[in-house]
Amino acid sequence: MAPEPENPGHRQAGTDPHSLPSLTRLVRDFSQAREWGRFHTPKNLAMALAGEAAELMEPFQWLTPEEADALGSDPAALERVSQEMADVAIYLLRMADVMGVDLGDAVVRKVELNDRRFPVDEVRGKARMDDGGEAP
Repeated sequence: MAPEPENPGHRQAGTDPHSLPSLTRLVRDFSQAREWGRFHTPKNLAMALAGEAAELMEPFQWLTPEEADALGSDPAALERVSQEMADVAIYLLRMADVMGVDLGDAVVRKVELNDRRFPVDEVRGKARMDDGGEAP
C-alpha cells in the first residue's frame, strides 16, 4: 500500500479537537505511530467496522424496548455502549481517511438525498413509505 498523503481530500483540522477533521487526524496519527497503515485497507477496515457495529448491538440483545431505553440511565452500561460507539466511529473515520472520503461532505450529501427521497409531508411519523419502502 502506498504511503498516505498528508491531506487526502480532507479539510485541515481546526482548533476544535472534536471536529471531524481533528478526529480524523487523531486516528491517523495513532495508526501511523504504530505503522498499521499496511493493515488498514478498505476491506479490512470495513470488516472491522462491521465487527464493532455487532459489538455495539450486544448490550441491547434480548432486551425489551423499555429495557434498552433504560440503558441510558445506567452509568456503567452507558460507558460500555459509548466505548463501542467510539470503536465504530474510529473505524469509520479511518476508512474515510484511507479512501480519501470527506465524511462531513458525504453526510451532508446523503441527508440532502434522503430529504428528496423522503419528503416530510409524505413520511412524517411513518416507518414505511406508501410503496412499502422503508422511511427511517
